[in-house]
Amino acid sequence: MNKGELIDALREGSDITKSDAEMVVNTFFDEITSTLEKGDRVEIRGLCSFFIKKYKGYEGRNPKTGEAVKIVPKKLPFFKCGKELKELVDIQ
Repeated sequence: MNKGELIDALREGSDITKSDAEMVVNTFFDEITSTLEKGDRVEIRGLCSFFIKKYKGYEGRNPKTGEAVKIVPKKLPFFKCGKELKELVDIQ
Protein backbone atom coordinates (compact mmCIF):
# COMPACT_ATOMS: atom_id res chain seq x y z
CA MET A 1 0.00 0.00 0.00
CA ASN A 2 1.30 3.44 -0.87
CA LYS A 3 0.24 6.87 0.38
CA GLY A 4 -2.40 7.33 -2.34
CA GLU A 5 -3.95 3.95 -1.58
CA LEU A 6 -4.00 4.82 2.12
CA ILE A 7 -5.84 8.07 1.32
CA ASP A 8 -8.38 6.16 -0.80
CA ALA A 9 -8.91 3.56 1.95
CA LEU A 10 -9.50 6.29 4.52
CA ARG A 11 -11.96 8.04 2.21
CA GLU A 12 -13.88 4.82 1.54
CA GLY A 13 -13.86 3.77 5.20
CA SER A 14 -15.35 7.03 6.43
CA ASP A 15 -17.70 9.73 5.24
CA ILE A 16 -15.12 12.32 4.19
CA THR A 17 -13.89 13.76 0.90
CA LYS A 18 -10.66 12.72 -0.76
CA SER A 19 -9.08 16.11 0.01
CA ASP A 20 -10.03 15.74 3.70
CA ALA A 21 -8.60 12.21 3.75
CA GLU A 22 -5.39 13.50 2.15
CA MET A 23 -5.17 16.24 4.78
CA VAL A 24 -5.56 13.66 7.59
CA VAL A 25 -2.84 11.39 6.17
CA ASN A 26 -0.46 14.31 5.51
CA THR A 27 -1.03 15.70 9.02
CA PHE A 28 -0.39 12.26 10.52
CA PHE A 29 2.93 11.87 8.69
CA ASP A 30 3.94 15.50 9.32
CA GLU A 31 3.38 15.08 13.06
CA ILE A 32 5.46 11.89 13.16
CA THR A 33 8.23 13.64 11.23
CA SER A 34 8.25 16.78 13.38
CA THR A 35 8.22 14.72 16.59
CA LEU A 36 11.24 12.71 15.38
CA GLU A 37 13.02 15.91 14.33
CA LYS A 38 12.72 17.11 17.94
CA GLY A 39 14.30 13.84 19.08
CA ASP A 40 11.12 12.53 20.70
CA ARG A 41 9.65 9.06 20.35
CA VAL A 42 6.35 8.22 18.61
CA GLU A 43 4.47 5.20 19.94
CA ILE A 44 1.25 3.83 18.50
CA ARG A 45 0.19 1.12 20.95
CA GLY A 46 -0.24 -2.29 19.38
CA LEU A 47 1.10 -1.13 16.02
CA CYS A 48 4.61 0.31 16.15
CA SER A 49 6.99 2.88 17.51
CA PHE A 50 9.38 5.27 15.80
CA PHE A 51 12.48 6.69 17.43
CA ILE A 52 15.87 8.13 16.57
CA LYS A 53 18.89 5.89 16.90
CA LYS A 54 22.26 7.58 17.36
CA TYR A 55 25.34 6.04 15.78
CA LYS A 56 28.86 6.97 16.84
CA GLY A 57 31.50 7.95 14.34
CA TYR A 58 34.09 5.38 13.39
CA GLU A 59 36.89 4.72 10.94
CA GLY A 60 35.84 2.65 7.96
CA ARG A 61 37.54 1.58 4.75
CA ASN A 62 36.79 2.39 1.16
CA PRO A 63 36.20 -1.10 -0.32
CA LYS A 64 37.55 -0.05 -3.71
CA THR A 65 40.84 1.51 -2.61
CA GLY A 66 41.27 0.18 0.93
CA GLU A 67 41.84 3.76 2.07
CA ALA A 68 40.78 4.64 5.61
CA VAL A 69 37.68 6.86 5.70
CA LYS A 70 36.28 8.69 8.70
CA ILE A 71 32.55 8.00 9.16
CA VAL A 72 30.85 10.87 10.99
CA PRO A 73 28.32 10.31 13.79
CA LYS A 74 24.72 10.24 12.58
CA LYS A 75 21.13 9.89 13.70
CA LEU A 76 18.65 7.72 11.82
CA PRO A 77 14.93 7.07 12.24
CA PHE A 78 14.17 3.57 13.47
CA PHE A 79 10.91 1.60 13.29
CA LYS A 80 9.99 -1.10 15.77
CA CYS A 81 6.99 -3.33 15.20
CA GLY A 82 4.48 -3.67 18.05
CA LYS A 83 3.71 -7.02 19.67
CA GLU A 84 0.09 -7.15 18.45
CA LEU A 85 1.04 -6.37 14.85
CA LYS A 86 3.81 -8.95 14.98
CA GLU A 87 1.34 -11.59 16.18
CA LEU A 88 -1.24 -10.66 13.49
CA VAL A 89 1.33 -10.94 10.70
CA ASP A 90 2.72 -14.24 12.02
CA ILE A 91 -0.62 -16.12 11.87
CA GLN A 92 -0.04 -19.27 9.85
